[in-house]
Order: sequence, then C-alpha cells, then structure tokens
Amino acid sequence: MVSRKSQKTKPLEFSGLQTYSLHGRQSMVSVDDFGRPLLPGSSIRELIDSLPAQLLGRDFPELVRRLAAIHRAERPILVGMGAHVIKVGLNPILIDLMERSIISGLALNGACIIHDAEIAMAGSTSEDVAAVLGDGAFGAARETGEVINAAINQGAEQGLGMGEAVGRYLLEQKFTYNHLSLVAAAVRLGVPVTVHVAVGTDITHIHPSASGAAIGQTSYQDFRLFAAQVAELRAGAYLNIGSAVLLPEIFLKALTVARNLGHQVDDIVTANFDFMKQYRSLTNVVNRPTAGSGRGFHVTGHHELMIPLLAACLLDELADDSC
Repeated sequence: MVSRKSQKTKPLEFSGLQTYSLHGRQSMVSVDDFGRPLLPGSSIRELIDSLPAQLLGRDFPELVRRLAAIHRAERPILVGMGAHVIKVGLNPILIDLMERSIISGLALNGACIIHDAEIAMAGSTSEDVAAVLGDGAFGAARETGEVINAAINQGAEQGLGMGEAVGRYLLEQKFTYNHLSLVAAAVRLGVPVTVHVAVGTDITHIHPSASGAAIGQTSYQDFRLFAAQVAELRAGAYLNIGSAVLLPEIFLKALTVARNLGHQVDDIVTANFDFMKQYRSLTNVVNRPTAGSGRGFHVTGHHELMIPLLAACLLDELADDSC
C-alpha cells in the first residue's frame, strides 16, 4: 500500500542550482601530476621520476629521500618485521642492507626465528599446515624445536637476549645456509637483533625442550635492548614490515618507556609495509609516534615487490654519494 505522504512528494527542481567555472575551481588532480610512460632500458631513477604525483606515487619517493638523508646523517634505521617477510624470500635483500650499514637494528617476532633457523639448517621452510594439522603433526619438526630451544636455553644461561642467542648458536653449528639467515648475519655483522615472543604462538613452545623461564628471560632482555635502540632513535627511522599486532605494540611500549625516562625521541620517520591497512600498525607506527614532529608513511602492497623496490630505490638515491 502506497502512503499518502509519498504520493504528495514531487521531484526536486534543479533549475536554480548555482554553478561556477571549472577553470577557476581548485582541483586536487592536475595533468602536471600525471605519470609518464617509460622507455625500454630506463633506470630506477627514471622509474621513480615517472610516477604520478598522487598518493603513494608522491609518498614513496619522499620516503626514499628521507631514509637516504637519515643514513647520510648516520642516524639509525630500525626494522621490525613478521615472518612472512622471510617466507617470501627477502633475507638476501635485508642482509645486503645490513652489510651496507643501512639497517642498524632488527626486531623480530617469534615466528621469524623459526623460519630463519629452518632456512639456515635445511634451505627450506613453511610447512603445509592444512596437510598435517589433522593428525597433530603441525610444528613437530624435531630439529626446529631442538635447535631453537637449545639456543634460547643456552642464551638464558649466558645472560643473552633471544636474538643474539639464536644467531650465535646458528653460527656455532656452521649450518649450510647460514649466509642466508637474518639472525646469523646480524650477529656476524654486529647488528643488534631482538626477538619478541608471545608464549604459545610459536611451534617451538610445544616441544619438550622449551623452557618458559628461558623464553621469558631472553625475550624480556631483548625488549630492554630494543627499548635502548628506540631511545636513540631521534631523527632516525623505524620501518614495520608485515607485523600487524605484535611489533607495533612492542614499538609503542619501547617508545613510551624511552620518553618516560627522559630520552628525546622525536623527528622520526616511520613507515608500515603490509598487504592492507591495519589498525595497530597505522596507529602505533604511522600516526602516534610522529604526532607533533616527524613523518609517517603507509605502503600497501606485496612485500616481495615493495621491499626490493624500496631497497633498489634507496641504493640508487645513495649512489650519488659515492660519485
């Protein structure tokens, strides 16, 4: 049944609409900002210069320039990351940046040392969870549990943090693929590497060799070490790659304790790299730490594309310094 009110409604008359000239209007997009097609054989610099001056086409080159300036000023660039970065094959890229003294510190979650150690031991990682979960075999690889827990237990006895403990242990064992291990490379190069775990999230925690006391002691030691690095982050940079919750929370807590203790941590550049925008990484990495000073960036995209692109552009930007 049609209401009497709807029957009385008449179409709105638009003839009196007030207009203005398109040519006098302020517009957010101009042909001056358009991208340009590249010629075959173009350089990385020409690729960056060809991007449209819109959104990430504008922000990504600015991020590269800021990171280059930070490195030139010998200020720290810290990287926090999740394990997906390792699983898509980016260890060689990150190791190269450590060898060039561009990355000055690594903060990892617990899954990182699992996949990293498996790479070092076997040259492969990432089991098919769906295929083995039904019979309870997921996470039960013997060598993974034995090596990582032995490293952590030994590290607790020696008063080490978890990252250094695992890196040292891998080097001591002289595994075949140590040259592709992030933590082994970090220890070899003297780059601080910290590991931040949530008990029960990692497969090594279900192995009989796991010690809750050693895990807690070494990871807490690493939180304090990471906080010390954040305390020196003024005019530096923090990049969060592929950690949606744990590392953004760790970074925010380290930042607040550093400031609480009187360290002036401002004018920093932060950037989050992930497949999608996540609340905690946007809030705890991009927005809150740079409020008042500094600059935050968010880069949405696949790590296996965006991180090599970032590294290539950064090295190209810094290449002028060696000419």
